[in-house]
Amino acid sequence: QVRLRESGGGSVQTGGSLSLSCEVSGYVFGTCRMGWYRQDPGKERKIVASITKDGKTYYSDSVKDRFTISLDTAQSILTLQMNDLKTEDSGAYVCAAEHYNRRNEYCFWHYWGQGTKVTVSS
Repeated sequence: QVRLRESGGGSVQTGGSLSLSCEVSGYVFGTCRMGWYRQDPGKERKIVASITKDGKTYYSDSVKDRFTISLDTAQSILTLQMNDLKTEDSGAYVCAAEHYNRRNEYCFWHYWGQGTKVTVSS
């Protein structure tokens, strides 16, 4: 059973930093991605950043050059370092992992954590 457990959320002022962690268990690190989504109230979840086991990363335009995603497969921890935080970065950050569909040979987002809340105030 795959479990994703986030930690590290909190409140910070604009320009501050936070580091989010996601403890991963039961997941096999393969060709699929892990990532962080942000869930705003009443809105659809949006991807913030993702990473493959080989270190290939993706960032949404709004966080590029401010956030850094990293994956330690030995410790099974996914991290999101968030710097120069803005009020619009506030929301629930959800750790996610793709599942590999062997039959059709593709990955899709399937595993989700409960989320950790980030509040950025001016």
